[in-house]
Amino acid sequence: MSSTSAPAARKRTKAGWNLLGLLVFATAGFPVYWMLNTAFKPAKDAIDPDPSLLPTSLTFDNFRRALDIADFWGPVGRSLVVSLSVVLIGIVVGMLAALAISRFAFRGRKVVIVGILAVQMIPLVAMIIPVFLLLNDLKQYDKLTGLVITYLTFILPFTVWTLRGFIVNIPKELEEAAMVDGCSRTGAFMRVVFPLLAPGMVATSVYAFIQAWNEYLYALMLLSQQHQTATVWLSNFSTKHGTEYAPMMAGATMMAVPIVVLFLLVQRKMAAGLTAGAVKG
Repeated sequence: MSSTSAPAARKRTKAGWNLLGLLVFATAGFPVYWMLNTAFKPAKDAIDPDPSLLPTSLTFDNFRRALDIADFWGPVGRSLVVSLSVVLIGIVVGMLAALAISRFAFRGRKVVIVGILAVQMIPLVAMIIPVFLLLNDLKQYDKLTGLVITYLTFILPFTVWTLRGFIVNIPKELEEAAMVDGCSRTGAFMRVVFPLLAPGMVATSVYAFIQAWNEYLYALMLLSQQHQTATVWLSNFSTKHGTEYAPMMAGATMMAVPIVVLFLLVQRKMAAGLTAGAVKG
């Protein structure tokens, strides 16, 4: 290959990858665009059999309808309480479990790791009846605490496995050096490991929050209508007379705001955490 054709080939390759990236972005972003487009268009245009890709007119009536059709702030507040509780408990317990698995050699360690993976492979729908019976026996049915406990059963394994990957990439020698300098094991962890682990904890927390915030099946089955969360609240737009798509998309847009705000606040830490977790130490 000549020296002049090599740069041209690299440019074509780069252009091809850029085109593929744009295609993936358009495919992933189009549902979000369509949600916003439907949320701001008149309700009659949302059910038009020949919809327009570009909005012809904008209206805020769908948002007013979404707020009027049922209580909005109550379900959103309950979803925030549940999601934040799951994240806080999951991160603390998951970090301690991941630290034990990563730093200590004990009998049955491999079994624990395989068990964490196996738990994540169980379909959530398969556990509805056992979870319902267990929460009913514990007097936690139709309570937010019961929903938090339920969410922890499938978010904790994810948290432990993810944080384990971050901790493994932090050299043990850093802790040992701190302990040689006089730190206790706890002090070495807080002064050395924890600052390096913080980006990974942020990334894991965001994903755990999204999982808890978007979960629908257990929130529907384990809570009554007066205790419903935001995802279940969206079902109010589907009635025997049909589905109000425009107000539903407006409600979904308002539900997405906390996720977007959270991501904007922690995007730098999250990017650093994802990069750290992808590099083998």
